[in-house]
Amino acid sequence: MIVRLERFAAIVRAAHAGPVPEGGASPAEALAARLSPFVLPVLLLAAWEAVARLDLLPAYLFPAPSSVLAELRTLAASGQLTFHLWRSFERVISGFLLGALTATLVGALTGYSAAWRRLLDPALQSLRSIPAIAWVPIFILWLGIGEPSKIALIALGVFFPVYLNLMAGISGVDRKLIEAARVYRLRGLGLVRRVLLPASLPSYAVGLRTGFSLAWMFVVAAELMGASQGIGYLLLDGENNGQPALILASMVIFALAGKTTDLVLAESARRLLSWEDTVGNR
Repeated sequence: MIVRLERFAAIVRAAHAGPVPEGGASPAEALAARLSPFVLPVLLLAAWEAVARLDLLPAYLFPAPSSVLAELRTLAASGQLTFHLWRSFERVISGFLLGALTATLVGALTGYSAAWRRLLDPALQSLRSIPAIAWVPIFILWLGIGEPSKIALIALGVFFPVYLNLMAGISGVDRKLIEAARVYRLRGLGLVRRVLLPASLPSYAVGLRTGFSLAWMFVVAAELMGASQGIGYLLLDGENNGQPALILASMVIFALAGKTTDLVLAESARRLLSWEDTVGNR
């Protein structure tokens, strides 16, 4: 039995082993690869600054990037940036963990069992079609205007992409792999650990990344529900007081925070899935 399991593990490793790269990139190519993600943002910022300085658009509606940067410096110097960003981050993390955990349990169940999929998936797909803003009144009615309603709204936004990707990843596992595993007497947790989990991890990682991005989007709606702290509050404060620089500064903070967390998840997924022989891993 042990010999058979070792042979099966060797087959799986051989199937997922990637080719050994030949040679490497030159220093110039490596530098270009590192700088390429910044080319488009720099060009857009330069065009934005030029339009603002040429007064092609009114400054009170379209402030220059330099004005937005000055607003960010003011927020950082006063300590407001750190304080409000941390409050938003706490809500995002809480909602993400709640939504991802629930989605993992339900997605694994519906992906593994066709009976549970027929029972649960139609109702969940119907709920997914409801706009996020439509949940705000009912969450306030059920949970009040405090933190629970905000975290619940974020968790709802995280749930669906994680659930859909995990369910699709598990239900889409090649049946030949499962049949091969059963030949080697893998059942239950052994089958899940050796076959289903590795095969569904790429889809699951995509779901987690999408869910985390949506968590930053949903925290804006959540913080418009009577919050007095958070980047969403700064966004609303800029609107109420006619400060476009503060509005744009808040949007920049959301963009940078979302990109940073996505980079962390992407790098974690890349290391975890380094055994894949895909275009992205070349």
